[in-house]
Amino acid sequence: METTPFRIEIPQAEVDDLRARLARTRWPEDDLPGVGWSYGIPLTYLRPLAAYWADGFDWRAQEERINSYPQFTTEISDQRIHFVHVRSKKPDALPLLLIHGWPGSFAEFLPVIEPLSEDFHLVIPSIPGFGFSGPVRKTGWNVLRIAWAFAKLMEGLGYDRYGTQGGDWGSGIAQEIGRVFPEHVVGVHVNMLQTFRPSGVNDLTPEELKSLESLDHYQKELSGYMHVQRTRPRTLGYGLTDSAVGQLAWIVEKFHDWTDNEGVPEDAVDRDQMLTNVSIYWFTGTAGSSAALYKEQAASWGQQQPTTVPTGVAIFPHDISAPVRSLAEKMIPTLVHWTEFDRGGHFAAMEEPDLLVQDIRKFFGSL
Repeated sequence: METTPFRIEIPQAEVDDLRARLARTRWPEDDLPGVGWSYGIPLTYLRPLAAYWADGFDWRAQEERINSYPQFTTEISDQRIHFVHVRSKKPDALPLLLIHGWPGSFAEFLPVIEPLSEDFHLVIPSIPGFGFSGPVRKTGWNVLRIAWAFAKLMEGLGYDRYGTQGGDWGSGIAQEIGRVFPEHVVGVHVNMLQTFRPSGVNDLTPEELKSLESLDHYQKELSGYMHVQRTRPRTLGYGLTDSAVGQLAWIVEKFHDWTDNEGVPEDAVDRDQMLTNVSIYWFTGTAGSSAALYKEQAASWGQQQPTTVPTGVAIFPHDISAPVRSLAEKMIPTLVHWTEFDRGGHFAAMEEPDLLVQDIRKFFGSL
C-alpha cells in the first residue's frame, strides 16, 4: 500500500471567503420567546458564535496543531483515505484504530493522542465521505465497506493484530471490523452502544426501563437530522455547503443536545475545538457526502451480526441514549467490560478525555 505524507494547508482565499460569508449571513428576524433550544439552536446563541468563528477563531493555529501529528493519504478501493499515524515510543505497543462518527471528525481525538500514544500505536482515519477523505466517488460506502477498507489500511501499515475503538458511527465500524476480521482484532472498545426495547419482554427492571426512555426521547425529539440525512443527503448538502451559518448550526446543535452541559455546548467541550471540527466539514465541502452514510446504511440498518471478539463498553450518561446491560449482553455474547461514568456525553474524547483514556487502557490491558 502506497501512502503519501499529508498536511492541511487551506488556501487563505478560502479562509477569507468563510469570513465574508459569515459577515453576509441573512439572519431570521427574531427568536420565539421562552422556547430555549426546543425549536432548534437559538439565534441569541448562534449569532455571537458565528461572529467569533469569523473574527476570533484562529484556524491557522488549529491547522498547525493538527499538522504537528504525522498525516497521510492512501487509496483503497479507488477511494482516498486520510489518516493520522502516531507511533508509540514502545516498539511492541498494541496498534489501536480510533474511529470517529458524525458530526465528529478525526480531530475529536486530538486530546487523547498524547496519553494514548504512550501505550498504543495510533491510527486515526477520516471516514470515507468525511473531511479530508471525502467526498466518496461511488455509492455503497456503508459500515461493512468502511470496515473492510480500514482493515486493509491496518494491513497495509503492517499491523496484523490490533484493537479498534469508536463512538457513534465509529462504534458500529469498530464492531464490524471485529466481526469480519476476528483473526486480526484483539478487542473492540466503544463509547456508544444503543440497546432497543425488545418485543414481548416484560421482565425489565425500573432502572432498565428508564434507560430505554432516553432512546425513546432521542427518537421522538432529537433524530430529525437522521431522517433527512438517510433520505435526501444531497439536497441537504446544497444548503450546508453554501451557507456557513447553516453548517455551523447543523453541527453545533448536536454538541448541545448530546453533551453533558449546563446550557451551552462550551460547558462540555472547548469552543475552539468544536469550531475546528465544524471548519473541517466546511473547508472540505463534505456536508452532503458525510450525510450520505446514513442513506448507504439505511438498507442494512439493524442487520449487523455481533462481533465475536472481546468487547468493552464505556457509558457516558449524557450520550444520545443509555444502553441496558442485560440487553447488551444478549446482543454481544463476548461483552467482557462495562464501565458507567457519572459525567460526560457523546463526544467522549473531547468532553472527558482522561476518563476515556483510562477506560481504553483498562480494557485492552485486561486482554
